Amino acid sequence: MSHIFPRNCKIALPQVAHGDGVYLFDTEGKRYLDGSGGAAVSCLGHSDPDVSAAIKAQLDRVAFAHTGFFTSQPAEALADKLVAHAPEGLDRVYLVSGGSEAVEAALKLARQYFIETGQPERHRVIARRQSYHGNTLGALATGGNMWRREPFAPLMIETSHIAPCYAYRDQQKGETAWDYGQRVANELEAEICRLGPENVMAFVAEPVVGATAGAVPPVEGYFKRIREICDHHGVLLILDEIMCGMGRTGTLFACEQDGISPDIITIAKGLGAGYQPVGAMLCTGHIYDAIEQGSGFFQHGHTYVGHPTAAAAALAVLTRLTDGGLVARAQEMGEKLDTALRAAFGQHPHVGDIRGRGLFRGLELVEDRETKRPFPRERAVHKTVKRAAFEAGLICYPMGGTIDGQRGDHILLAPPFILTDTQTDELVTKLSTALGATL
Repeated sequence: MSHIFPRNCKIALPQVAHGDGVYLFDTEGKRYLDGSGGAAVSCLGHSDPDVSAAIKAQLDRVAFAHTGFFTSQPAEALADKLVAHAPEGLDRVYLVSGGSEAVEAALKLARQYFIETGQPERHRVIARRQSYHGNTLGALATGGNMWRREPFAPLMIETSHIAPCYAYRDQQKGETAWDYGQRVANELEAEICRLGPENVMAFVAEPVVGATAGAVPPVEGYFKRIREICDHHGVLLILDEIMCGMGRTGTLFACEQDGISPDIITIAKGLGAGYQPVGAMLCTGHIYDAIEQGSGFFQHGHTYVGHPTAAAAALAVLTRLTDGGLVARAQEMGEKLDTALRAAFGQHPHVGDIRGRGLFRGLELVEDRETKRPFPRERAVHKTVKRAAFEAGLICYPMGGTIDGQRGDHILLAPPFILTDTQTDELVTKLSTALGATL
């Protein structure tokens, strides 16, 4: 009998034995192609020798030192390399242990920034429906994933949610993509004005929406308008790149493709590639200076922030992504994966939309392709697809509630950047097998 408290008490999972490249193997010897990188984590696959060597070397020096007493060489080097590649203006790095921690740190920093600059009334956060920003209470309250939020609503801070930029569902007939993007972006200004600009602290968004809606990219011009609105009202723009960042969409930071820089950005998942729990919050020099020239103390922290071994692993990962050319490879292989998906499923009667950027792709499943009518919620198509794919030896990331937290199904694909052409074909073939068994 296991004493582990699992995610789902009613499902017995196989035990993982080892990993090799894009594959995981269970203790029975079955091989699984990791088509989602876990949860868009394993960007380097499961046996990268450079990262393993960096971790072992750091363990031989010192595994842990609390940041209340020491900084460390790998943490300093990681921060330097992140800032060197970050969007313009981002100048400081706060290391954490994962994505939810990064978002919590971002929210707390935004609040403290306004206190330190004499605007303590600014406390309201605006985000988008069908978004996800983490599972700690502050991050969960910020996100717009309704089924995750509902049980814990009495414990959460009050937030506002505007429409997502979800062209497949919400762009109106006769409306250009540009006009649609401006229309939904302007919902932010309307909500700021409703709350009173003097009360609004930050707007939080994923540049490419991840698990909640399935790799939904923005239309051109959307985020530039969002940036304008935030600047006009003195609201901080926080971009959550925990799932879509670190090369996943074909550039190191996803927002590079939208031509904007945020005030604060959060990263995790691909930063550690699964080799160590690690994440980071980056902020502008302007925000840092407000703290440094004010109280001098960021009133936040966790025991394992800036963990030397985690930082050493992340530095090795970041080096592989940048100097090693794997971000460019993610873009190249992402285009090949998109082509293969469209060839296999572009006319599938139950695939309504194929979308995404880089090696971050989503397929929205529908009962009727012409009307975009989703499958009945009680059918739980996403769960059936997940089981069928796993049986076929493919790990993918199907989710339900795509449209509004209740209706809709999609499949998220986020394979390692080392994916080959042959493995791309294997992924698509196994996914086709799963869809055939399900639909």
